[in-house]
Amino acid sequence: MATIGFGFWNWIALILYLLVMLGIGAYFTKRAGKDTDSFFKASGRLPSWVVGFSIYATTLSAITFMSTPEKAYLTDWSYIAGNIAIVAIIPLLIHFYVPFFKKLNITSAYEYLEARFNPAVRVMGSVLFILFHLGRVAIVIYLPTLAITAVSDINPYLVASLVGILCIIYTFLGGFEGVVWSDFIQGVILLGGALVIIIMGVIHIDGGLGTVVNEAVSNHKLISADNWKMNAAAAAIPIIFLGSIFNNLQQYTASQDVVQRYQASESLKETSHSIWTNGILALISAPLFYGMGTVLYVFYATHTALPKDFNTSSIVPYFILTEMPPFVAGLLIAAIFAAAQSTISSSLNSIAACFSVDIKQRFFGIKSDTTEVRIARVTTVVTGLIGMLISLYLIAANSNDVWDLFLLITGLFGVPIAGIFAVGIFTKRTHGVGVIIGILVAVIVSYFLQGQGIGGAGSPFYISIIAFLTAFIVAYIASLIIPTPKKDISGLTIFDKHGAITYVRKTK
Repeated sequence: MATIGFGFWNWIALILYLLVMLGIGAYFTKRAGKDTDSFFKASGRLPSWVVGFSIYATTLSAITFMSTPEKAYLTDWSYIAGNIAIVAIIPLLIHFYVPFFKKLNITSAYEYLEARFNPAVRVMGSVLFILFHLGRVAIVIYLPTLAITAVSDINPYLVASLVGILCIIYTFLGGFEGVVWSDFIQGVILLGGALVIIIMGVIHIDGGLGTVVNEAVSNHKLISADNWKMNAAAAAIPIIFLGSIFNNLQQYTASQDVVQRYQASESLKETSHSIWTNGILALISAPLFYGMGTVLYVFYATHTALPKDFNTSSIVPYFILTEMPPFVAGLLIAAIFAAAQSTISSSLNSIAACFSVDIKQRFFGIKSDTTEVRIARVTTVVTGLIGMLISLYLIAANSNDVWDLFLLITGLFGVPIAGIFAVGIFTKRTHGVGVIIGILVAVIVSYFLQGQGIGGAGSPFYISIIAFLTAFIVAYIASLIIPTPKKDISGLTIFDKHGAITYVRKTK
């Protein structure tokens, strides 16, 4: 397939966007450099609505921005159940999980694991998060770059380097506060970009919205009765919903990049508002992103055909570059990179927080505020460069099989660790040795099920459910069987969540 010229005005739009992101980082440089509390939590001074936007932008990557429309284009809207699952767990988060994170006033989510269990569980959770997100940074740079450069004449090395380096710089300068405000702008760009694509697509289709609805219904591109059948060829909504519950519990209770944002507001009430803001945005964005895919399906079915052997993973950037006017197309391509950068910047700041708090400060002590911020910034740069260099290697090798395997293995630990947070909060008898056994058994079971392809088309959702429950149940049973010295867990379980806190942040 012949590539499309990107054009001068599209370059202007993209560069302007990147410069604005850089300016945000520069604006918050001084405040971010005061101490690690400012660099990692913005000293709790951020308004709840902007934190909610940041949570939303963090959990939505460029891969999602392009793959969700592709999913709707190829199949239907059944996976929208995953967005509904986000809203479904909000009461659980607010009433059971967030109070512990707020009460402990922790920087790293994994500090709770030490308070509740032991240092080994904390380090395990933190190191796995660092490894997974290091690989995630590389993939989040690589895949959008690949999709865009597959249909345009843009140099992939140039784009990957620009996106990576500028993201590293504004995260280095602005710290957490710069990341959150850039997330807000990027979230607005994402939603606006999706809306523009839908409007432009509908305008180009003969019959407009009426044609889109008729074609979508007649070709089963929305929701049909088959989506509710457990044994149908179509994706089963109940399994998608239940599996997404456990996937989202991992994201919102055991992943540092989201949990870190719970400390960005002053009170539990403000944090609750930010979580609800994120939930509302998830509901608003779902019909936008799935609607993009449906509109594109009708557009290419009735208006013009796609090139022969076209890779649908590039369908969104292809539509933008072929149907949008110059400069507007550049802004919409910037929306794709906005999704990438919101994920990358959050990962970099969170990796720095985990390394600084869970490893450096925990085992080697705390020095001056200036020194701690300097270490955090150096960590941001080093991890960012590693991720970017890996993405450049993937572009050169034109293969990501090794890194897919890496992300699979480290990702298998994600949902089990969410099960460990749950068993720590909802039970009193579980101890550190038991949860380590629970994690390992859950990972082995998940890996086996994934290798066997258990669950057919919905296997990732089945595996999420099984992984969470296995970690929870095995950890609890192992703790009942294996004796260990009694540990004071006052205020660290749901049975006395408003009780006293005995946890003191440990440093050497």
